Amino acid sequence: MTAEFLTYLVLGAAAGGLINGFAGFGTALFALGFWLQIMPPVQAVSIVVVMSVASGLQGLWLVRRSIADQPRRLARFLLPALFGIPAGVALLSVLQPGILKIVIAGFMILYGGFFTLRGSLPRLERPTPVIDAIVGLLGGILGGAASLSGALPTMWCAMRPWPKSETRAVLQPYNVTVLALAMAVFAFNGAYGWDSIKLIAIALPVTMIAAQIGISAFKRLSDDQFRRIIIFMMFVSGSILLVREFMF
Repeated sequence: MTAEFLTYLVLGAAAGGLINGFAGFGTALFALGFWLQIMPPVQAVSIVVVMSVASGLQGLWLVRRSIADQPRRLARFLLPALFGIPAGVALLSVLQPGILKIVIAGFMILYGGFFTLRGSLPRLERPTPVIDAIVGLLGGILGGAASLSGALPTMWCAMRPWPKSETRAVLQPYNVTVLALAMAVFAFNGAYGWDSIKLIAIALPVTMIAAQIGISAFKRLSDDQFRRIIIFMMFVSGSILLVREFMF
């Protein structure tokens, strides 16, 4: 393992952990920009899923009371997603994941750019249980087809004037559950060989420490600041996704 390889590994682990701790999503988008430079795509994705779940568990503990206070809201998103994941995997036989990622990246850039430049934030206050379930289902489909489970739920939740802990109480367990299922699939398919386990052992402590730094920053934000930041993160994440699709 060269010094350059180790540098990219640590930088990816730190970037992914920091953004997950801060916003509750985005580990893959930020870590893969480094890791795809040094390892094959399947290995990079299988490792980043482990980092996403591990750092996400810290975020779950942070908002555990908000999760307990709104279990039905979370269920409206999460339960349909569980049915959407196998549907998304099935769609891989008829869809090009790369094209799907480019389309979703375009929506993320337009959404994030529009609401970042607006002076006022969107405020959808009335309950929308049916739309919540549809968004959860579509997120599951995108997760199975293109590893983008969090994109639509994040965009939708950012439009609701919920306290930051309530927003995160939906996004964090949603992403952790979907990615834990993906990790189980990778494990079943034998993706975690000895080489990957060694890389995980190096990257995991860095990710966990960086996630704690991100969580500390999250605690200092007001509710509106958090909403503005995750909307801006949609723009940044979409841009990274678009660049990555064209580069790799």
